[in-house]
Amino acid sequence: MKRLVNLLLITLFMTTSTHASTPEKYQPKPYVELTHPAWSKNATIYEVNVRQYTKEGTFKAFSQHMPRLKELGVDILWLMPIHPIGEKNRKGGKGSYYSVKDYMAVNPEFGTLDDLKALVKQAHDMGMYVILDWVANHSAWDNPLTKSHPEWYTKDHKSNFQPTPWWDWSDIIDFDYNNPEMREYMTEALKYWVREADIDGYRADVAGFIPTDFWDTVRDELDQIKPVFMLAEWDSRDLHKNAFDMTYAWKLDATMVEVAQGKKDASALFHHFAHTLNAWPDNAIKMNFVDNHDKNSWEGSMFERFGPHLNASIVLTVTAEGMPLLYSGQEAGLDRSLAFFEKDEIIWQSHPIGALYKQLFKLKKANPALWNGNWGGKMVPVTNSQPKQALSFARVKNDNKVFTVINFSDSEAVVSFTETIQLGKYTEYFSQQKIQIKPDTLIKVPAFGYKVFVSDTN
Repeated sequence: MKRLVNLLLITLFMTTSTHASTPEKYQPKPYVELTHPAWSKNATIYEVNVRQYTKEGTFKAFSQHMPRLKELGVDILWLMPIHPIGEKNRKGGKGSYYSVKDYMAVNPEFGTLDDLKALVKQAHDMGMYVILDWVANHSAWDNPLTKSHPEWYTKDHKSNFQPTPWWDWSDIIDFDYNNPEMREYMTEALKYWVREADIDGYRADVAGFIPTDFWDTVRDELDQIKPVFMLAEWDSRDLHKNAFDMTYAWKLDATMVEVAQGKKDASALFHHFAHTLNAWPDNAIKMNFVDNHDKNSWEGSMFERFGPHLNASIVLTVTAEGMPLLYSGQEAGLDRSLAFFEKDEIIWQSHPIGALYKQLFKLKKANPALWNGNWGGKMVPVTNSQPKQALSFARVKNDNKVFTVINFSDSEAVVSFTETIQLGKYTEYFSQQKIQIKPDTLIKVPAFGYKVFVSDTN
């Protein structure tokens, strides 16, 4: 009885307070406080492995491929680390890009600072953008900072330099972010490349190993120079608040691989989005992929990991919320793991995978429903009659609607739908066939196939 009285009093208070303003502390506030650069609204991203890209392995040689990448639909060029590589405790003959000997210099194997500047200018002239891969967590053993500022590094129990604890990264040693002078140095180094080479942002290696407040400061200081785009190699919502535009969709990739390898069915992807899209803040961009240098180097080629599910998985990474990534060589059908510590040149050729990405990127750029962050449409689940076979969803932005149905099974899926958002007149993007989807419409999707319906009202 007492509880009922209390509920009545609360209801009475809310009813009689309709003319009073709600206190500020109850007003919702956006979690993401940073501003994405306007040019990222419908952007795609491409990871450049300079060493393996050409016979020469230089900036100049890579730049000859940039018109092809522009035609493919690439907007952001992410260059893997461009700094000189440490020699002490080096892995392999050429070493890891992620063992940085000098943060203020260019790897002479790739060219000169002027060559890098020319690459960036060429990209800007073509309407493309360049971000650098930045290794803030650790340096090479023979980085001069080990002599000038040994106090900037963590030490093991014997007071010696150490690799990042618990990892087998024997070619690097770990920085200590409890040291404010070290933070200042790293921030100034990041600012240097924006000022000197006019780059457009960074991809931060193992960003979650570094305190978030460091990245918050970095983003603020970089944005004072020019609007930048920041990508974190991590999968955490807190990095989106003030520091990073985009983080990795590691869990989406892991789920797609599990489906492709028969460990789970398509319903696992539905559950993935059910969790992620409700838990992640609005306007936080996720980077979707089926390949990157880590996956390719240590877990096999995209064909090995995805098998016949590869094309369907690619379609999901481009039509779902997030920005799609393309790794060097994917568009040429790269079917092997590139050597990480040695020279291993990519063989360039025309390939259906490249044609598929080109088609999808064209749609993403043209249709606001598929744009990034709050510029694009939210994914709306469209439950179907075969949830273990097929994933279906819609994205709507103003008068633009894209309805995607993907069959993640080895047999034809004939699906009906219980929602209404998918109703309407469409053109199926790949076949260019016209269709009107009604409440009783059945959609047939071949094994490992997909259909992407674009509303005819846009």
